[in-house]
Amino acid sequence: MATPRRLPAPPGPKGSPIYGILREYRKDPLGTMFKNVNTYGEIVRFPFGPIYYYLLWHPDHVQHVLQNNHRNYGKSTYSWKKMRPLLGMGLLTSEGDFWLRQRRIAQPAFHRERVAGFGTTMTDLTKEMLDAWDRREKPDAPIDVAVEMMRLTLRVVGKTLLSVDMADKSDEVGEALTYALKQIMERIHEPLSFLPLFVPTLENRRYKKAIATLDAVVMDAIRARRAGGKDEDLLSMLLHSKDDETGESMSDQQLRDEVMTIFLAGYETTSNALTWTWYLLSKHPQAERQVRKELETELGGRVPTMADLGKLRYTRMVIQESMRLFPPAWMTERSAIGEDEIGGFRIPKGAAVLVSSYITHRHPAFWENPEGFDPERFEPSRMKSLPRFAYFPFGGGPRQCIGNEFAMMEAMLILATVLQRYTLHLIPGKTAEPEPVITLRPKGGMPMTARRVD
Repeated sequence: MATPRRLPAPPGPKGSPIYGILREYRKDPLGTMFKNVNTYGEIVRFPFGPIYYYLLWHPDHVQHVLQNNHRNYGKSTYSWKKMRPLLGMGLLTSEGDFWLRQRRIAQPAFHRERVAGFGTTMTDLTKEMLDAWDRREKPDAPIDVAVEMMRLTLRVVGKTLLSVDMADKSDEVGEALTYALKQIMERIHEPLSFLPLFVPTLENRRYKKAIATLDAVVMDAIRARRAGGKDEDLLSMLLHSKDDETGESMSDQQLRDEVMTIFLAGYETTSNALTWTWYLLSKHPQAERQVRKELETELGGRVPTMADLGKLRYTRMVIQESMRLFPPAWMTERSAIGEDEIGGFRIPKGAAVLVSSYITHRHPAFWENPEGFDPERFEPSRMKSLPRFAYFPFGGGPRQCIGNEFAMMEAMLILATVLQRYTLHLIPGKTAEPEPVITLRPKGGMPMTARRVD
C-alpha cells in the first residue's frame, strides 16, 4: 500500500512566543497582511497567540474555499461566534441545514423584480437629503460625507426593510450599531480584555444596551407586521415566505436575526461603498466628469430609475472599481471541517482560514497598477481574462451576499441622483485612511465640501 504524501505547512512568520503576530496585526491589519503575502507567497501561516491562521491570497485558493470545496469550510470560528450576540443565527453566521433552510425562505424576497420596486424610495430619500443640503446656512462649510451616507442608507434600509422612517432615529441607531461593531472587533482582537457578557462590566452593559436599541427597532416592526400590517417591504416578504420543501416559515427569533443581518449589510456596507466612491471621484475629477457626461446623455436631468441602470455602464464601473480598492466586507473567516490541501500545502482540520477581498483585489499578477483607480478595467472584455475570484466584493459561492443586486442598485441610484445636483471635494490636507473594523470604514470620517452644479 502506498504511503500517503506528507504535505508541508505553509510558510509564515513566527512572531513572539506568547502573542505571535497579534500585536502587530492589531496596530495595522491591512499592512501586516500585505507584508506577509509579499514575503511568504500565496498562502501564509501565522500565529495569533496559540492559534495558527491561514491567509489565502490567490483567487484560485479563495475559490477553493468559498466555492469548490465550500462544504469543508464552516463558520464555527472564533470571529463569527463573537458576532452572534448582534446577528444571532442569521444568514451571515449560521451554517449547515439551518442556513440552507433560511436561505431558501429568504431568497424570494430578493428576487430582482421585487427589489426593483424599491428604486423610487431610494431616489426620493436621496432627494430629501439634497434638499437639506440646499438649506444649509453655511453652504461652504464641510460636511462629513461618511455620516451623510450612513444616515441616508439607514433611512433606505428602514423604509425598504421595515417600512420605518429612521430620520429621527438615525443618530441613535447609527451610534448603537457603530459601538456594537467596534465592540465585536475589540473582543476578537483582545479576548483576554473582556469578561463574558453576563458579567455586568461597563463595556458589557454598554454593548448590551447598543444591541437592545437595535432590537427594539426590529422587534417593534415584526410585532406590527404580525398584527396585520400589509406593507410591501422586505420584512413582509420574509414574514410570508415559506420553505418550498417543508412549508415552514420563520419564527420571530429567526426573523429578528435575518432582519438584523440585512440591516447591517444594507446600511453599513453600502454607506461605506458610497463614501469611498465619493473620495475616489474627488481624487480623480476626470472620472467624475465622465460619469456626469453619461448621466446627462442617458438621463437628461431626470431622476434615474431601475430601468436606466443598464445604460449607466461607466457609473457602474466606477462603483465596481471603488469596491475593488475599498471592499466594505474586506475579510471573511472559515474553519476547516476536515483536513485539506491548498496550493500543495496542508490545511489541518480545525484550521482558521482567512480570505481578504482587500488584498486579493490588489494581487499584482491579476490587476495592473493594483493601487491605481481605473474604472475601465471593468469593461467586460477586460474582465474575461481574470479568474472568477480575482474580484469578490460580495463574497462568492453558495454563500454569496443575498442582497448584492439590492446593494448595487442602491449605490448606483444614489450616486446618479447626487451627481446631478452636487459635486463633492475632499477638504485640503485631509488624508483618507481605511479603518478595518467589521467593515472597511474611513478613519475619522470623510469631511468634504458640497457644491451645487445645476
